Amino acid sequence: MDLKHATPPSTPPAHGAILQLNGLQFRFETRTLFDRLTLAFDAGITWLRGANGAGKTTLLKLAGGALSPHGGTIHIDTLDSAGQSLAYRLQCFYCGGESPQLPWLTVQEWLDLHLALYPATDVATLNQHLTAFGLLTTLSQAITTLSLGQHKKLQLALALTLPVRVLLIDEPFNGLDTDALAYLRLQLAAPERLRSQCIVLTSHLEPVLPLVRTLQL
Repeated sequence: MDLKHATPPSTPPAHGAILQLNGLQFRFETRTLFDRLTLAFDAGITWLRGANGAGKTTLLKLAGGALSPHGGTIHIDTLDSAGQSLAYRLQCFYCGGESPQLPWLTVQEWLDLHLALYPATDVATLNQHLTAFGLLTTLSQAITTLSLGQHKKLQLALALTLPVRVLLIDEPFNGLDTDALAYLRLQLAAPERLRSQCIVLTSHLEPVLPLVRTLQL
């Protein structure tokens, strides 16, 4: 089935799905990437696969609110990404692993910025993840002093902590050392998380995680 050009159903997406994309359309100047794409994601981990350029990162950014579709709707539960954008954004987080775009901040200031956006975040849990990733001692450093691997771990620590319904992670395993990789897999596979959170991740590597679904773009 060609997911990028799927015909939307005449009825709403499956009842009970956490993340729902219905009739999604998105195009670049030179090509159409998604034409009436309809997908529904339940709780648990979905592995989104595809060749480079297939649209995996774009799909995550659309679901996370970092990009706006040219047509169709995106919902988390009953929240519409366009009509209820603030409430929608509070229920999802896109973790891309790129270097933060606020180079004048310290690591702690960058974290505080996100904690202000997600006020229900448990700081003790965040510190637990920062410690496991070896980042607790970097809080006073300028964020520009972190390596690419540390940037990745910082964003993953935040992603694992935020109280969101939908977690979108682009290539989470790239650039991680063995200990960090094992810790990340342990946290993502936690039964309580799998029951309550919809996790969509892209990876060129086998995730080695309990998957509810694999989708090929």
